[in-house]
Amino acid sequence: MSVRAQTYGESRRPPRRRVAPRRDAGQPGAGRIHWDRFGRIVFAIVAVVLLLAMIKPAWNAIETYRQAGQTKARLHQVQAQHAQLERQVEKAQSEATLQREARRQGMILPSEEAWVVNGIK
Repeated sequence: MSVRAQTYGESRRPPRRRVAPRRDAGQPGAGRIHWDRFGRIVFAIVAVVLLLAMIKPAWNAIETYRQAGQTKARLHQVQAQHAQLERQVEKAQSEATLQREARRQGMILPSEEAWVVNGIK
C-alpha cells in the first residue's frame, strides 16, 4: 500500500485529473466569442432598426407640414374671395344700384309717367 493510502485511509477518493488546455486556446477567434465585437454589432443593428422605424413618422410629419402650408394658402385665397363677395353684396344692396337695375328692367317710380316710343332703330 502506498503512503498516501495509508495516511488518508481507503475512503478517500482519488485526486481529480487536471483538464488539459485546448490546443488552439491562445489563438484569436478560435471558437471563442468576442463579446466586445458582438456587442458593437448588436448595437449597430439596433441603431439601424430604430432609424428605419423613425422614417415613417418623420415622413408623416413632413407631409403634414406641407399640407398645412397648402391649406393655409387656400384659406387666405378663400378669405379674399369671401371679402370680394361681401363687397359685391353691399354694392348690390345700395339704393343707387337698385334704381339702376329697376330702370334697366323697365320699371319706373310711382310719380313718373311711362312713355313708349316705337319706330326708332
